[in-house]
Amino acid sequence: MTKKEIALLAVDALKKEFPDAICSLTYKDPLQLLVATRLAAQCTDARVNMVTPALFEKYKCAEDFANANVEDVEELIKSCGLYKTKAKSLVAMGKALTEQYNGVVPDTLEELIKLPGIGRKTANLVMGDIFGKPAVVVDTHCIRITRRLGLHNEKDPKKIEFILRDLLPPEESNDFCHRIVLHGRKTCDARKPKCEQCCMKDFCKKNI
Repeated sequence: MTKKEIALLAVDALKKEFPDAICSLTYKDPLQLLVATRLAAQCTDARVNMVTPALFEKYKCAEDFANANVEDVEELIKSCGLYKTKAKSLVAMGKALTEQYNGVVPDTLEELIKLPGIGRKTANLVMGDIFGKPAVVVDTHCIRITRRLGLHNEKDPKKIEFILRDLLPPEESNDFCHRIVLHGRKTCDARKPKCEQCCMKDFCKKNI
């Protein structure tokens, strides 16, 4: 079986297992998703969703973040971890959006990754969820599970992103990545995967 065939089987299996492929971060606009995803680095989405209501109540637009006092932002996001670094990058991101993009979140990966604190994973999430463009969000779940499936033997997220772009149908790639996160949380645990319960056990390389 080719990697392409395995990828297509995985798309179908995950679609049946998780019909609703949605981002677990709570947001109302592109800026909020950008901020929430930045906060989610080394932090759970559940924790981020507890922090962002007060943050978004105080800072409603890019200009608000640009003019924010870093210490004030730190206080609001303290429980997210790495809060000092994240607070600085959120203020810097607000300034960049305000000065270079008139406060509007850009819709290309090339422009998004120019923003302070924004990497390819966040940029792809915004492109896919907000702008409906083909995107591959490579997080720890995606890296682990696609390796177990035999789709690659890489550790570098960027290399994995390009491999998956070639293997996945463009219109399915964004939802596939959401579903693989859900699958990782429910079944394909890093230490003790529940292989007997897996919807992909018939073609997963780890299980064959």
